Amino acid sequence: MNAPARLDSTPRLEDFPYRLADNVRFADLDPNQHVNNAVYATYFETGRVTLMKDRSYGLMPSGVTWIMVRLDMHFRAELRWPGTIEMGLGVVKFGRTSVTFDQVVFSEGVCVASARSVSVLLDEATRKPTALTEDILKNFQPWLRRGFDRA
Repeated sequence: MNAPARLDSTPRLEDFPYRLADNVRFADLDPNQHVNNAVYATYFETGRVTLMKDRSYGLMPSGVTWIMVRLDMHFRAELRWPGTIEMGLGVVKFGRTSVTFDQVVFSEGVCVASARSVSVLLDEATRKPTALTEDILKNFQPWLRRGFDRA
């Protein structure tokens, strides 16, 4: 018996509402002359931190901060220098103290890497996880990933 046909799981940049552009740097390369796998963690960090630490979005009220607790990366294609990248981010899940993101890196219309990351809201004074507030949840709504079933 044949397995059911698998739907294409290649991410589409348009499904990620938060986007940033950047350059591939020569320093990002490894001896194989492509972007080193560890550099992708920095690309994904740039996307998360740029969104969450921008006080105008209301995702980090005074007295709290975000820490990343998980990062799962999928390398999809080789990325070389010189070049530009477009990073995308979308929220896929809320926990009591956490937010789960899907993230992508595209170059020349091709998804070269994707990731799922989890960030936890931390009380700066106690250094303990703290519950997401209604305001934080409301302020994340524009950043929900499109085309993702949360059921």
